[in-house]
Amino acid sequence: MHCPFCRHTDSRVIDSRTTDDGTAIRRRRQCPECGRRFTTLESASLSVVKRSGATEPFSRAKVLVGVRKACQGRPVSEDQLAVLAQRVEETVRQQGSPEVEAHEVGLAVLEPLRELDEVAYLRFASVYQAFDTLEDFEAAITLLRAEREATGREPQHAPTAD
Repeated sequence: MHCPFCRHTDSRVIDSRTTDDGTAIRRRRQCPECGRRFTTLESASLSVVKRSGATEPFSRAKVLVGVRKACQGRPVSEDQLAVLAQRVEETVRQQGSPEVEAHEVGLAVLEPLRELDEVAYLRFASVYQAFDTLEDFEAAITLLRAEREATGREPQHAPTAD
């Protein structure tokens, strides 16, 4: 690690701590040449391989954009969306690979979104899984109903306007 002050090619780690969310390590360093201290932040990189073959860093913000569109007009808060994006990242990272297909990211969105809001789930799934016909929607709705009956969950309703 180069010193940001004198550009010396070496530094000594004085202290290491994990960040509050546990996704990175904060290291306090000291340059043996100039004696100044600085902080570095280390995190494991995660890349997404797109359909085109291009690779880009994983972005929670991009997950949020897609999910926010599906949740438009639904009773879903920004905090709930942030938690969902975090769950998606954790799911993808648990695969243990530094690169993941974009398709896998989409699959990781489906389950937590279904738990959050079934209508938003159908919206997202219809685009992600490229529904072509009404039968595709009917099949997805039938599956949701069967899962709801199997688990005994109550249907989710949007608040009514009074």
